[in-house]
Amino acid sequence: MTTLPIESQKTAQIRFQLNGEETDVSFAPYKTLLEVLREDLGHTGTKHGCELGECGACAVLLDGKPALSCLVLALECGGRRVLTVEGLGEDGNLHPLQDAFADLGAAQCGYCTAIKSAKRSREICAGAQAIFRFSKPSKPQCSRSQTRSVL
Repeated sequence: MTTLPIESQKTAQIRFQLNGEETDVSFAPYKTLLEVLREDLGHTGTKHGCELGECGACAVLLDGKPALSCLVLALECGGRRVLTVEGLGEDGNLHPLQDAFADLGAAQCGYCTAIKSAKRSREICAGAQAIFRFSKPSKPQCSRSQTRSVL
């Protein structure tokens, strides 16, 4: 049995915008966006969870809309905008939405906390989407964004 070196398996390459910066990356063509973010680019804020698209721990904003990165092939992201949890804040500070989640002890996913705190990553992405869309969203606008974010 012959095993190819890792570098020779990286036959796919894309350029996309990651957290506001143009990014080039080479990777194996079968990888999901989640795997490329974590393994090839070192962005570990996007978490592995169920890898079935049910938990929301891997949620990112893809072209401004919430998406589950475990269900998106990285090859589909060429020329697109990806915003991860690392890209929400500015100048090394957390985004106010991230601060609020941290202050309230909310976890990124629901695996080790009660069901009502499940899918925090998805909720952060949906809340961020509302903030980007409405600048200063009302409570109903945030709620609508979260319920409409079918991930």
